[in-house]
Amino acid sequence: MRVLMISDVYFPRVTGVSTSIQTFARELQLKGHEVALIAPDYGQDTQDPFEIIRIPSRYLPIDPEDRILRARQIRRHEPNLARRGFDLVHIQTPFIAHYVGLGIAKRLKLPVVESYHTFFEEYFQHYVPFVPTRWLQRAARYFSVAQCNAVDALAVPSRAMLDVLEGYGVKTPAAVIPTGIELKQFSRGDGQRFRRRYGIPASRPTLVIVSRLAFEKNIDFILRVLVRVKREVPNVLLIIAGDGPAKHDLERQAQGLGLADNILFTGYLNRDGSLEDCYCAGSAFVFASRTETQGLVLLEAMALGVPVVSTAVMGTKEVLGDGRGALIAQEDEQDFAGKAVRLLQEPLLRERLSREATQQAQAWSAPALSERMLELYERVADKGKIETRRPPNRAAGSAL
Repeated sequence: MRVLMISDVYFPRVTGVSTSIQTFARELQLKGHEVALIAPDYGQDTQDPFEIIRIPSRYLPIDPEDRILRARQIRRHEPNLARRGFDLVHIQTPFIAHYVGLGIAKRLKLPVVESYHTFFEEYFQHYVPFVPTRWLQRAARYFSVAQCNAVDALAVPSRAMLDVLEGYGVKTPAAVIPTGIELKQFSRGDGQRFRRRYGIPASRPTLVIVSRLAFEKNIDFILRVLVRVKREVPNVLLIIAGDGPAKHDLERQAQGLGLADNILFTGYLNRDGSLEDCYCAGSAFVFASRTETQGLVLLEAMALGVPVVSTAVMGTKEVLGDGRGALIAQEDEQDFAGKAVRLLQEPLLRERLSREATQQAQAWSAPALSERMLELYERVADKGKIETRRPPNRAAGSAL
């Protein structure tokens, strides 16, 4: 198959969406399919085995890490795209890419798949605080229904997210297709190497979180939990790997809570062994985001045999399943802290959960889940071929 993807974000911009795009595109390429991705130009190249068409873009004022695609620049590529014989367009994000992707698909007479990666109802309020939350939630629902019902099929990373969309009134056929992980890549890491790099004593009790430092990730809750953990384990260290718009607020909060000596901010880490080493430097991986449609970082930690302490909300509930390899906590500082302390102080519990975590992650392999995406593509492309041979009458909710 020939697949044209389009996204408002991709590496070197570090997000779960970037990881998802890269994982599926690589796997499809390895299976002999052709993938081309339209994405913003950040002024840096990335090494990927598939084609990336970088589009000039401008800064987004509310988040300087992001870029806004220049739609007119994309139109210049259309004559070449039209000659490529693509089977479908896969839209990855709901901003400029959504509308440009629909336009390209219409002009090239291609069917459209769209991924719904982000739980916007719980997202917008963190970035537009001056608008009442209920207004933003209504806007997010309207926005989601209009966009989802404008495409031929949806790829949704969790059943929980699909339930939300169906509750909104989305009628478009959808498949639950989580992003898989590269089990070979996340099969080994050297925690002691990471500790040596950052001057952390080998015996210091350590927790790890890997996340974009965004307001919706609920990392401020983890800092309040750390205050309680510190009462039981005074020299505990929390490693925070990531960056983002909430970093300065989190640094100020850490100072205010008396945690300056108990937190290490590393910034983003490359997936060249540095990130894997970071995961393995912790006795446990901690996570409490309320907005994850999946929670890839949980799977990465578990694949490396790092036990997890996490809340189970939306997509993370499906990743954690029955709790093998993890201690599932309430979003309650005392409960969460108690479970983190147990993992820091009980080596036999850590060993058991480590074994379980590795086993649990095996079911989420990238090759297996990319097959599910390919099956969706084939159904949509076959339906698109039928539609081009009959008069237009595309109902948004028609079955594939």
